[in-house]
Amino acid sequence: MEIPVYTLDAFTNLPFKGNPAAICPLLHELRDDLYQRIAAEMNLSETAFITRIDPSENFTTGSRFRLRWFTPTTEVNLCGHATLASAAVLFKHKKNVNPKLVFETKSGDLAVTQQGEGYVMDFPLNPTIQEDANEFRDLIKVAVGNHPIQDVYLSANTKKLMVRLADSCDRSVLTSLKVDPVALQSSETSGRVKGLILTMKGSPDNQPGYDFYSRYFAPWNGIPEDPVTGSAHTVLGSYWSKKLGKNKMLAYQCSSRGGELELEVRDDGRINISGQSVTVLQGTITL
Repeated sequence: MEIPVYTLDAFTNLPFKGNPAAICPLLHELRDDLYQRIAAEMNLSETAFITRIDPSENFTTGSRFRLRWFTPTTEVNLCGHATLASAAVLFKHKKNVNPKLVFETKSGDLAVTQQGEGYVMDFPLNPTIQEDANEFRDLIKVAVGNHPIQDVYLSANTKKLMVRLADSCDRSVLTSLKVDPVALQSSETSGRVKGLILTMKGSPDNQPGYDFYSRYFAPWNGIPEDPVTGSAHTVLGSYWSKKLGKNKMLAYQCSSRGGELELEVRDDGRINISGQSVTVLQGTITL
C-alpha cells in the first residue's frame, strides 16, 4: 500500500518556522493502530488523516471530509495547525474547487476558508475558570521557577492549564524558560491537566503589534513543546478577549520556531483562527 504524505509548516509563510504537520489524504480508512504507527513514524506533534465522506467525491470536488489527528503517542480531539495544513493540502495540492471545506472531527464540524495568502478556521471557543495557584504549585514551579505569575486558569473541556506571567516580566522571560517535560509530566498526575499554556501580555503598540505571547507544553500527550498551537488559542482567545476588551487579536507563540495567529472571537461563542502555511515535503509512505 502507498499513502501520499505532505509535510507543511503551519502558522508561518517561511519554511522551518511555525509548526510542522504531516498530512495523509486517504482513499480508504485505515485501522486505528496503523494511524498511530504512522504518526509515531512521522514523529511530529501531529499527523492528520483526511478521508472522503462521500465515495463519489474526490479531493478536488468534495467539500466535506473526515479528519483525525494523532500525536506520536495518542489520538487528540482538536488540533489547529494540522487542520490548517490539511486545508492547505486540499486547496493547494488537490486544487479543491470549493470556497469552503468542512472537516468532521471529534470536536464537531470545523470549517476552513481561503483568505488571501492564508486560511481562516472556524473553531470552538474554550472558556476558562480561575483556579487557585496553590492547587498546581508543583507544576507551576517546574514551568516558571521563581518568576512572578498573576493568573491561573483551567479549561476543563480541553484539560489545558493556562498560567499568565506577571506584566512586570519581559518577553525574554517567557522565551528563555527551560521547561523539563519529564518533570512537568510527573508534577501533575491527577488527570486534570493534559497541556500547559504559559502566556503574557504583548506589546500592541510595537510593530507588528502582538496582543499576547504564549508557549505550550503537552508531555502528557507525547509533545514536550508544541511550536505553534491552534487548539491552545481556543483557550487563550477566550481569556485575552475578556482581559483586553477586544475581539480581534494578533498572537505570537514564541517557541524556538515561532508562529503568528490572527484571532477573532465571535458573538456566537466560536473563534476564527487564521494563519498561513508552506509545504516543505511531499512523498509516499510505503507499507
